[in-house]
Amino acid sequence: MAKTDSTGSTWRYRWAHRQNERRQRSFHAADEAWRRRDEELRRLRTLAESFHGSTDAGLGLPMELSPGEVVFWTLPAAQLVEVRHTAVLPAPELLVDPEPPVVRPRRPDGVRVTDAGLAVLTNRRLVLLGGRGRRDWAYGRMTGLSHDPGAPVTLIQVLDRRRTSGLLLPTGAVADFRFRLTLAFADAIEQRAAVVAQLDELIEEHDAVRPVRPAIITPAQAHLSALVPGGRRTVLAGVVLALVVPAMLFESDPPVRPGSEVASAATPGATTTPGAPQLGPVVRVDQTTAPKPHRSRTTPTASPSRDAAPPPGAERRCGAPVNPFGYDFCGGSRIRTPARGVCDWFDCVPGFWSGRGWLVQCRDGTVSLTGGQRDACADNRGFRRTVWT
Repeated sequence: MAKTDSTGSTWRYRWAHRQNERRQRSFHAADEAWRRRDEELRRLRTLAESFHGSTDAGLGLPMELSPGEVVFWTLPAAQLVEVRHTAVLPAPELLVDPEPPVVRPRRPDGVRVTDAGLAVLTNRRLVLLGGRGRRDWAYGRMTGLSHDPGAPVTLIQVLDRRRTSGLLLPTGAVADFRFRLTLAFADAIEQRAAVVAQLDELIEEHDAVRPVRPAIITPAQAHLSALVPGGRRTVLAGVVLALVVPAMLFESDPPVRPGSEVASAATPGATTTPGAPQLGPVVRVDQTTAPKPHRSRTTPTASPSRDAAPPPGAERRCGAPVNPFGYDFCGGSRIRTPARGVCDWFDCVPGFWSGRGWLVQCRDGTVSLTGGQRDACADNRGFRRTVWT
């Protein structure tokens, strides 16, 4: 016997069962992704506090540590790369990437490998102990640092070296290396607390978007539209067609046969029925003008002007310029990866895309990707407010 619900409808029970299964699958997938990200953020938070290093870790290394220098981390199979011609790299920043990019094991164009060996990360410098010699990058002399978003390459510029160099790493170690390098640089300038605070903020934002378990759908909530393939969307599309097609036909002009305008004028008067009252004089119509069907007189609709009031959904900008991305100054989520056309609607600062923070507005009215940094909008009269989405 088929299973039925309290309403006695078998199809309602099947519909509710399918809806609940679909909702549960979507929830479990979103919850699993949320848990993985939560565990990763908390792991980084714990690492940021326990990242102290030791002098014992440097025992056996073919390098001499300076007084007070400790080893944080070592990584074998690192390769030294050099770039002959390159632009000025952005200054090192204490920015934690909330979603590290997926890199592929490739070498970018213009980058050549010159050596390979063991990478050593200390509280003073980054060192590569290669087969051809040693290469040092002291944190105090770094002027530029750039992580390739699509390849496992980190390029570094220092004061005492003209050519840009860096490391090509195994893809599995890229995320850990970049985070530990940020911690080591922050520790060198006594700003580790800023990295920890940034991680706390990321964890708080992540907690706010935890998926909520969906409510259970009951058979009584099934509508008759569920019996139609496609459900409510199919019904809605049919209703729209039923309303639009007659309206289009009513607005269109009926076809007129050529010469029908003069048919009544060419008919002899003797053929008319005797005694029939004459309704009016017969008027010959010019063939060049086709008669139009009579329409009721209606009040013309004013065309929308550019000064017309925007719809209610567009008013929530709190002073932000009109834009198709939904960016405003009212509140919401920070924008760390703005749309490519943001500078067509906002006044962007020079070098806008080299920023490493979230989207903010400066006091001179421009927008910048320097949110969360100590020197946010430093060249534009200082920070004013955050741009939200």
